[in-house]
Amino acid sequence: MNVHIVPIEKPESVNFILGQAHFIKTVEDIHEALVQAVPGIRFGVAFCEASGPRLVRCSGTDDGMVDLARKHALAIGAGHVFIVFLLNAFPLNVLPALRSVPEVCCIYCATSNPAQAIVGETEVGRAILGVVDGAAPSGAENADDVLHRKEFLRKIGYKLA
Repeated sequence: MNVHIVPIEKPESVNFILGQAHFIKTVEDIHEALVQAVPGIRFGVAFCEASGPRLVRCSGTDDGMVDLARKHALAIGAGHVFIVFLLNAFPLNVLPALRSVPEVCCIYCATSNPAQAIVGETEVGRAILGVVDGAAPSGAENADDVLHRKEFLRKIGYKLA
C-alpha cells in the first residue's frame, strides 16, 4: 500500500467537512440538506463515485466553493468520499442535517483548522485512513483556562448563563 498526504488548502475563514457516503444521489441530498439547514448558505460539495463512470459529482451555491470542493475531491480520489466547503456557516450549523442524509456513513472531520487527509492506495483504489486536524495540544487547561472557556461559550451564545 502507498500512503499519500493530501493537504486541505483553503482560505482561513472557510470551514470544511470531510466524510464518506455510498450512492450517486449523495451530492444532491447533501445539497438539499445544507440549504434547508441554513438559509442563504454559501457552500460547495463534491462526491467521488466509486463505480460506473467514477466521476466527481459537484453541486453548491457558490462557484468558488464548488471549485474548491472539486479540486480536493480529485486530489483525495477515494471512493464514496465527499467534501463540503462552507463559506458563511459553521459545521455546527449543518452537521445534524448532514448526519440525517441516509447515504452518509461517517464524518471524518469538520473544521477550519489546517488539515491533511491521509490516503492509502492499493491496487483496488484509495481510502481515507485518517485526518490530521490542526496542531497537537500544547498542554492541559488549568483553572483560569476553564473559566475562560466557560465565559467564551456564554459570550458567543452557545451556553446559557
